[in-house]
Amino acid sequence: MLVRDFKFRVWYKDTDQMGVVYHSNYISYYEAARTELLRSCGASYADMERSGVMMPILEVHSKYLRPAHYDELLTVRVTLRELPAARITFEYEICNESGELLNTGSTVLGFIRSDTRRPCRAPRAFVELLGRCMEE
Repeated sequence: MLVRDFKFRVWYKDTDQMGVVYHSNYISYYEAARTELLRSCGASYADMERSGVMMPILEVHSKYLRPAHYDELLTVRVTLRELPAARITFEYEICNESGELLNTGSTVLGFIRSDTRRPCRAPRAFVELLGRCMEE
C-alpha cells in the first residue's frame, strides 16, 4: 500500500457565496494529490504521455461529510492499495487542520494508447516504479 499526504490552503476562488468549498473543486484536489503521489515515486503524467500512454478518468466518487472553508489548511491523503493492470484506483480522505474528516472519495483511471485511443495495460516500467515505491 502506498500513502501520501498533500497539504494546501483553500483559495477564495474555490469557494461559493457561502464561503464553502464548491463541490466540484474536491475533484481538483484529488487530481493534485494523485499527481504529487506519482511525482513522489518518480513518475509523472507528462512522462507517461511522452511514452505514448494516457490515463483518462473512468470513475469518480465523492462523499461530502463536512464543509471546507476559505483559508483552511487541508490535507488530502491519497492511497494506492494495489498495483495497476489495465486500471488504477486511488482513494482520498480530506481533513481540516483540526483533523476532522471532511470528504472521502476515489478515482479510477484507465490506460490508453495515445495514438489509437485504445485501452492497454499499464506500462511495465510504471508498475515497477510504483512497486518499488510501495516497498519503501
